[in-house]
Amino acid sequence: MGDKTDVWQGTLALMVLRTLESMGSLHGYGIARRIEQTSGDILSLNYGTLYPALLKLEQEGAIASEWGTSENNRKAKFYKLTRTGRKQLQKEARDWEQTTAILARFLTPAEDQ
Repeated sequence: MGDKTDVWQGTLALMVLRTLESMGSLHGYGIARRIEQTSGDILSLNYGTLYPALLKLEQEGAIASEWGTSENNRKAKFYKLTRTGRKQLQKEARDWEQTTAILARFLTPAEDQ
């Protein structure tokens, strides 16, 4: 396996929201692990980055949390997507698609445009 790369700035919220949309309620470690798995274990998620992002999303109303018990019988905070979060996910996904389309134009050789 090659070197892991850090999560790109500005993409973590989108990945968290999409993970919660597809997987349902998860605790922080579960979110981090799922993001890493989805990337094919190419991305490395710094947990010191994840928890502030979760706090920010919760303060914005995009996710809600409640305490529960994890698979290994430990107390854990579980996060779930809210209605506001679904709207935010749709907007951020559209913005990301537009951004990647613009960047693709710069990466395409001039003769192909």
